[in-house]
Amino acid sequence: MQGQDLPAADLDRLMAELARPDQDRWMRIERQIEREWQRSGSAVADYLFQRGQDALREGQTDAAIAHFSAVIDHAPEFPEAWNARATAWFLANRLGPAMADIEEVLTRNPQHFGALAGMGTILEQVGRLEAARAAFSAALALNPHRPGLRQAVERLDRALAGPAL
Repeated sequence: MQGQDLPAADLDRLMAELARPDQDRWMRIERQIEREWQRSGSAVADYLFQRGQDALREGQTDAAIAHFSAVIDHAPEFPEAWNARATAWFLANRLGPAMADIEEVLTRNPQHFGALAGMGTILEQVGRLEAARAAFSAALALNPHRPGLRQAVERLDRALAGPAL
């Protein structure tokens, strides 16, 4: 369902442009990609998704989880619903369900740099530093413009190298 308005070739072109380290229009391109990812192709799913986004913005994680779950029930092939629910689970400190939803996102959209970054964050929190570094590195390869991703890789490189003698 994702990407109903933009042909897959155009989304692939945007992803390739975003991956260029010298891309000076990266914020605009990133927004275009994220807007496309948020299109479910269903008015019902879009409505429920927006309700979940609103609940999340208002700090109502339980309501957000319920709305995103309804979207997933209605449109299980819509990766952004899984991603949004993963965010809500994470904010509710429910890391297991968050990770399970991130895996669903990546099954449906392996190029989802946001989900990869979320995976890295959770893996780092639970002490799986090598796996966290791999997730952040994968996100950075897709979107090399986010300073937080580069900082996470550098931080984990230092942690994995151990203390300096």
